[in-house]
Amino acid sequence: MPRLGIILHGVTGRMGYNQHLVRSILAIRDRGGVTLASGERLEIDPIIVGRNPDKIGQLAKRHNIQRWSSDLDAVLADPENQIFFDAGTTLMRAELIGRALDAGKHVYCEKPISDDLKTAVKLARKARASGLKHGVVQDKLFLPGLRKLALLRDSGFFGKILSVRGEFGYWVFEGDWGVPAQRPSWNYRKKDGGGIILDMLCHWRYVLDNLFGEVKSVSCLGATHIPTRIDEQGGAYDCDTDDAAYATFELEGGVIAQINSSWAVRVRRDDLVTFQVDGTHGSAVAGLTKCWTQHRVNTPKPVWNPDQPQTIDFYKTWDEVPDTQDFDNGFKSQWEMFLRHVAEDGPWPYGLEAGAKGVQLAELGLKSWSERRWLDVPELEF
Repeated sequence: MPRLGIILHGVTGRMGYNQHLVRSILAIRDRGGVTLASGERLEIDPIIVGRNPDKIGQLAKRHNIQRWSSDLDAVLADPENQIFFDAGTTLMRAELIGRALDAGKHVYCEKPISDDLKTAVKLARKARASGLKHGVVQDKLFLPGLRKLALLRDSGFFGKILSVRGEFGYWVFEGDWGVPAQRPSWNYRKKDGGGIILDMLCHWRYVLDNLFGEVKSVSCLGATHIPTRIDEQGGAYDCDTDDAAYATFELEGGVIAQINSSWAVRVRRDDLVTFQVDGTHGSAVAGLTKCWTQHRVNTPKPVWNPDQPQTIDFYKTWDEVPDTQDFDNGFKSQWEMFLRHVAEDGPWPYGLEAGAKGVQLAELGLKSWSERRWLDVPELEF
């Protein structure tokens, strides 16, 4: 049975632990690996790595992980480990991935791959020149709701796509009146790689590029709505980076996309993120898992009359797209795709080049905000 040793760094954090370690790697391990095109089962052998040996050791014991270490250099030097994965902090990522490539490891990582474009492009070029496999997490493309949008697009349901409207976010508690914050304090400190523009425009780049058209230009306004929050130790700190972003994008083919991202918004919509796609023949609204459609022949004909209560229940004029297939955890699905890419050169369009494009859009978004103007998104050369 073929085997891959996987180094997992940064899996003590919320996302790394829940989505990558427990729901992806351990789920794959516990069901006996990944089935390859040949019919063979690919076995995976994870090793978790972190700076705190007590914390890592306890995590390994809790989940019956046989291998763990606090010595990253030794783990990278071990030929039994073929893949390096990082879900740690943004500011450490580029250096860690560079070290892994130098050690001859295939690399897979969370985003952003860096906090500046020059470093991100350099890293992507290094990975490409190495001949090693490399990839960046593009998790939202694997969500059931967005996969249904892709199905509608491919079927021709929309006709000509005109616009995309995205709403993302929720209220992150300030921590000053009895309810602790549900996001870490570093998210709100620039020196630690925080800020919603750097975080979320990396996501919106791959969503827009892959589903609706390549991003050609951007106009972005950021804001720091909540200036002071309470950290993990109970102390007040100043938030010096953006907690909300209001962005408009011009896409290839004339599609206009508008996406609001905020950690200071209360939710009154179908999900924590929703996308409305409007086309000449039909429209759709998708959340994380569900998707609703309205064809042009089922579109109601409202008339503006502010003197009378609205008589149309607009929610009832949409039809839900049924689940015609089983949707696995999106992070796990992409992990399996990457493992097949490493083991048998299976298809894989999400290299570190895609990660650099995400950093590019985030950097341009920040520049647009600073200069208060539209900016073109030039093609990157790798």
